[in-house]
Amino acid sequence: MNFTRWSARLPGTQRRIAAAQAAAEAAEAGKEGKEGKAGKAGTRTAGETSQGHGQGHDLGYEPDHDAGSGHAPGSRHRPGHPFGPDDPGTVPAARGEQPMPPSAAADPGAAGVARSIDALTVHDLLGQVPALAAVVYGAEHRVAYVNDAYTRVFGHRDRGAPARTGLPELAGLGLLPLMDQVLRSGKPRTVKSRRVQGQARTGYYTFTCTPIAATEDNGVLIFAAEVTDQVESAERLRASERLQREAAVTLQRSLLPQELEQPDELRVAATYQPGGTDAAVGGDWYDVITLGAGRTALVIGDVMGRGVRAAAVMGQLRTAVRAYARLDLPPHEVLQLLDGLASEIDSSQIATCVYAVHDPSEGRLNYASAGHLPILVRDADGAVHSTAEPTGPPLGTGGWMHTSGSVPLEPGSTAVLYTDGLVERRDADIDEGIAALERAFAGATGSPQVICDRMLRAMRITAEHDDDVAVLVLQHPRRADHEADLFRGASLELLGGTEAASRARAFASGVLTSWRFPTELHDLGVLAASELVANSLQHGTPPMRLRLRRTDCRLTVEVTDGDDHLPRRRRAEPVDEAGRGISIVATIASSWGSRRTLGGGKSVWCEFTLPV
Repeated sequence: MNFTRWSARLPGTQRRIAAAQAAAEAAEAGKEGKEGKAGKAGTRTAGETSQGHGQGHDLGYEPDHDAGSGHAPGSRHRPGHPFGPDDPGTVPAARGEQPMPPSAAADPGAAGVARSIDALTVHDLLGQVPALAAVVYGAEHRVAYVNDAYTRVFGHRDRGAPARTGLPELAGLGLLPLMDQVLRSGKPRTVKSRRVQGQARTGYYTFTCTPIAATEDNGVLIFAAEVTDQVESAERLRASERLQREAAVTLQRSLLPQELEQPDELRVAATYQPGGTDAAVGGDWYDVITLGAGRTALVIGDVMGRGVRAAAVMGQLRTAVRAYARLDLPPHEVLQLLDGLASEIDSSQIATCVYAVHDPSEGRLNYASAGHLPILVRDADGAVHSTAEPTGPPLGTGGWMHTSGSVPLEPGSTAVLYTDGLVERRDADIDEGIAALERAFAGATGSPQVICDRMLRAMRITAEHDDDVAVLVLQHPRRADHEADLFRGASLELLGGTEAASRARAFASGVLTSWRFPTELHDLGVLAASELVANSLQHGTPPMRLRLRRTDCRLTVEVTDGDDHLPRRRRAEPVDEAGRGISIVATIASSWGSRRTLGGGKSVWCEFTLPV
């Protein structure tokens, strides 16, 4: 017994089932191209059936008023669908259809739209998207389809051609190996921001290759989304950041010495490496200051933090160091003055600093440290040691009396001063970094600039390093042969008494004669030595010493004694019997100065520039 005959026996469903069957037959007939005729025939058949079938009346049921039209009472007819939403005879599953969702039932037009979108082919969909799309198949990636957007950018492409010749732009972008990988692995791959030269203009696209599984040859969908605006915006941002960083680095370098002073007795070099890629300036600085009498001050420091404030504090401290250095004070007194100044400049900024003075006559490096890392010294025999003590707190903390220390720096020795960016790492203790620097310094030979570069490489300092690095290297070279004759010194101990002045003149004359100075310079040197010794005899106390030193550029005459009162130049009246010695020295010499010595007492000196 078939479904129609079986359902006809159910009470109250005779006419409704008959109408439903007629409408379904009409829909099937429409699919075969006979929708008009079959619909009319189905309607007539349903009408005839509902009117001519007498069993409903025989069973006492009222006939359905809409049976002749094929719709249940109160239902809404939807085009293309034979059944209304409330029709109990609707059995879509019996004909292989999916039931409609409630939203489609509520909106009769929605079902028609959904069916029309579902009916679109892949080519129809890809042809409407603004992104570039191409489909290839087979091992040679033969062209199966390109959409209109792809054609507008690259021009017409022949179907069936291998991608190497049919899509040469993909080969130029290096996507063919990627497409092979996608075809083999079955996993999508993406390459970002590739520059593409189209027919009309150049743009940037992000390409995604997606595998397509097929019954015969598998394929790949190449989908390219344009990211030109994003790439250009990112490039403008990078250019702006680059300009800001260049300006920041220029500001930082302008606060550092544009050219290091080159002392006669030392060879010095320094390097500065800004940290990170941002535009923030740092607070690292260094300086070399010639003090006279062959002495040289070397300073390196680091203001904590980054930014304009740190750079401003650094600039003020560097300027103050140069001013205090001109006073020719001992290293610990210079740091004591800097400590008070740092508190006045900005109490929230803390800086570390080491200030050292090299005296070639003594062959030593006197220094004082304010919370800074130790100086490393390599002796002439290659042994490396550090200046661990004394070290005080950083500048700006106040309430601390700094002290000076001393380390030998004989001819042939090299010393390095540096900031913490060279040795400090986030994943290691700073002592390990200092030990690594000592090993690198032990093997770094050559000129001071070469040593700077080698230590940066050994400590793996690159442009991406996240902290500023400043390095200052000084060498006390060992001289021989003709160069040794140009760097010489001589000294005489003076016990005092009336014969001290004559002994000093005789000693100076003999030394200057042996150094083969011209007569004029010889006489000026003897006069300067006589005046300085006479001034020391009158105003100083024993022990006294006369020291002569020459370099390839200048002659230095220096007298030391045990009194710490510094002389000053003053105008002598015609009736005065004293007060003219320093004025005479200042007049005949290129420069002169005085300073207090570490052991107590003072030193008064003058310099003469040698002819070329």
